[in-house]
Amino acid sequence: MRARQLPGSVPVLENLYAMRTAPLATLALGLRECGDVARVAFPGHEGHILFHPEHVRALLVDHSRDVSKATPGFDALRLLLGNGLLTSEGDFWLRQRRIAQPAFHRTRIWALGARMVELTEPTAREWDESTRYKGTVDVARSMMHLTLRVVSDTMLGLDIDREAAHVGEAITFLLHELNERIVRPFLPPLSWPLPRNKRFTEARETVRSVIARAIRDKRANPTAPGGDFLRMLIEARDEESGEAMDDQQLLDEVATIFAAGHETTANLLAWTWAYLARAPVVRRALQRELDDVLGARAVTAEDYPKLPYTRMVLAEVLRLCPPAWFISRRVERTIELGRGITLPARSLAFVAPYITHRHPDFWDDPEGFDPERFSDERSKDRPTFAYFPFGGGPRKCIGDTFALVEATLVLATLARKFDLELPVGANPVPEPVITLRPRGGLHMLVKHRRT
Repeated sequence: MRARQLPGSVPVLENLYAMRTAPLATLALGLRECGDVARVAFPGHEGHILFHPEHVRALLVDHSRDVSKATPGFDALRLLLGNGLLTSEGDFWLRQRRIAQPAFHRTRIWALGARMVELTEPTAREWDESTRYKGTVDVARSMMHLTLRVVSDTMLGLDIDREAAHVGEAITFLLHELNERIVRPFLPPLSWPLPRNKRFTEARETVRSVIARAIRDKRANPTAPGGDFLRMLIEARDEESGEAMDDQQLLDEVATIFAAGHETTANLLAWTWAYLARAPVVRRALQRELDDVLGARAVTAEDYPKLPYTRMVLAEVLRLCPPAWFISRRVERTIELGRGITLPARSLAFVAPYITHRHPDFWDDPEGFDPERFSDERSKDRPTFAYFPFGGGPRKCIGDTFALVEATLVLATLARKFDLELPVGANPVPEPVITLRPRGGLHMLVKHRRT
């Protein structure tokens, strides 16, 4: 049985035009018209998009050794992130993963909880001030600045508040530009002396210079307060070889954590505020849980397991707006999926969390916002890979626990104090670039919580 072609193919560009102009709609149409597997073609590349959870498992887990990240998407990401954990391969990746893994142990992340809460307070003060003039706040930008502050302080030991706007704008430009290099493969290489390339190089240097400064400072003064994560990476040794990371490897790894880490959590939090504004029943249930568990005291990392409904809210937002909405692999050895579907060697294979998270065979009311679907009772029979916002298999995101703990503590700190409302007629829509941001930001009215 040959898979059906993804809708929207045109001469020369094939499926590239549809995926560039309306990717989410094209993928949704692909599931409806093609079923669980769709053939896809781009200039110079052919492949398949896999929508069924068992096919996702096959690609990311069962055949993880038969695929690589030698894809146009990851080639573009390497322009910013170098050869870090997200983009590296093979034995090098495994060595780097072994070195970095201890820094992401749950107990180390929980130890950062109090600092995460403390770093949320400047945002609370800004929001409190905004209630006085009754204007809107770009909550997407606010969450970007907050998560950038958290990752800079807890992981790098940097106070980045004065540079946050500049660095945030650089990262935003870089992500859009990288996306253009994926969906417009005929752009000139970065080595050409063009204004567009010069701006990219300058924005990349803005980000990497901040990271390089943190590395220099920590090497020079390893006992200085903060930046325990960076110190651990500097001091870490591979258990088997005894090797440490050199400066370039360290820069690539920290750049990956710095850029991807804050981006993922910021988008999760921004979309959470948007969904809570449209679901007052859910918002009140969330606030009741916070009142019951916390009383008048501040949230701590130890409260994370005591806030199941808060975590279900975040899980549901990750279902509807997964930061990594489209994931690519190159098939190195032929994979038989069964039912006559073959992924040929040297072809591309894609999975789409945004669509699989809405697969009608596994989700009732797929477009509805219903945190209770993540209760133990309603989750028990659901296939594991019906939900995979952080990927899966050996390449699952190493920072997933950090992101979830941070998002829970930030949401708990702010939601107990504020109600956010969308202006009349506002309808936030996702912008699918490298991540899934709210298009044009997320302008909301911030009000003190009604009790």
